[in-house]
Amino acid sequence: MIRRHDGQRSLFEAAVGPVEDLLDDSLRQLDALLDDEALVTTVWQRQAQRWPQSRWRGRPGTPADVALRLLVLQRLRGWSFDETEREVRASLVYRWVTHLYLGRVPDAKTLIRLSQVIGDEGVRALHARVVELVIRAAKVQGRRARVDTTVVEANIHYPTDSTLLTDGIRVLTRAIQRLDAVPQILRYRVRNRLRAARRRVWQIVRASRCRGQAGQAQLKDSYRHLLALTRATVRDARRVLRTIRTRAHTMVDAGAARVLGRTRDVLRIFLPRVEQVIQQTRVRIWRGDTHYREKLLSLFEPHTEVIRKGKAAKPTEFGHLAKIHEAERGLVVDYEVYARRPTDKSLLLPAIRRHQDVFGRPPRLVAADAGFWSVKNRDAAEAAGVKQVCVPAAGRPSAAQRQIQHQRWFRRGLRWRTGCEGRISVLKRRDGLTRCRYHGFDGTQRWVGWGVIAHNLHLLIAPSR
Repeated sequence: MIRRHDGQRSLFEAAVGPVEDLLDDSLRQLDALLDDEALVTTVWQRQAQRWPQSRWRGRPGTPADVALRLLVLQRLRGWSFDETEREVRASLVYRWVTHLYLGRVPDAKTLIRLSQVIGDEGVRALHARVVELVIRAAKVQGRRARVDTTVVEANIHYPTDSTLLTDGIRVLTRAIQRLDAVPQILRYRVRNRLRAARRRVWQIVRASRCRGQAGQAQLKDSYRHLLALTRATVRDARRVLRTIRTRAHTMVDAGAARVLGRTRDVLRIFLPRVEQVIQQTRVRIWRGDTHYREKLLSLFEPHTEVIRKGKAAKPTEFGHLAKIHEAERGLVVDYEVYARRPTDKSLLLPAIRRHQDVFGRPPRLVAADAGFWSVKNRDAAEAAGVKQVCVPAAGRPSAAQRQIQHQRWFRRGLRWRTGCEGRISVLKRRDGLTRCRYHGFDGTQRWVGWGVIAHNLHLLIAPSR
């Protein structure tokens, strides 16, 4: 059973010393801000959609206002779920802010489930409401808008073929070893090839440093042995999967049935991925094709994409492209995470339309870098009501465009546009957009959304304001 708020506090909790006097200005402002009923209702509605009868049946769950405050405090402080549980449990101040008082603190697994229940749709609704609060409090008029993109990296190691093959051997072997608890199902022993695979990986690393023909021959030979180990592990996993299908009906023990079901699910998920890694490794090593279609970069985050933005320090990044749309006073009006990287020039007009939806009118000035430039975008933006389109032409501009770009208002708009780079730096450094810690593409969207919400809340609770 879900609730908006917890019940009335006991007299003992109310008699505890004046904890509210211990709150600093930022926490006091955050406490008042999160009393907004629209924010609590959004979380409560998302909790109600988890099960058909969650609103009136079942044991009492975490109240919506407590869940909201815990998840917001977690992102504002940059904690993990375990750190959130530990810090809130040990602090009367954080217990007061999260409305837990002397009650039981939800554990880390409960916080993970609450975050997943809110989902990307709930995070976007919370972000929209926070934007309304910032506009009202900071009096943001939406006269200017700037748009830029950045890469939110996936939480994976650098994807080389050798390490991906080793990951496949490790995952499949670990899943098979779970069946040691059910000896009557698996009556033969499966070889653990992980140690031999790691030895081959070191041989590949040493051979890759040699430039001559001998080094290339040794590299292919090491890959040949590593692929043989991986294919043997895949054959064992296929045989184990067939054994589970034929003998699982003979099991009556509930614990053994859970072990079999978990092993079967893991093998069904990872076997096709390991076979794809085998295929793309063979194509690259023996055919020299480095542009394999739908190349898999991680067994655990298969949605990861290769993105190159021309950075000297980091030429290749692995994750997803995110768009950041900002107005005055540092307010991030909108964000978007893309499963497949679009062209920057296709993102300018949707940003203008979104700005008009939020503020009720188009911005007077729109600024972006040269990647967003096209004559079509400039004409469409002017037709939508934008007076100043500060987007420099890509390549060699025409004479008319050069004359526009030399005007003072255009150069002033470009100088304001460079602030978006600093905004993205703050989002990465303080609000966690450098690397996503959630799983899956939906997790990436939630991670970016919570980071943007935390950034906008910092605008309201900053001590200087």
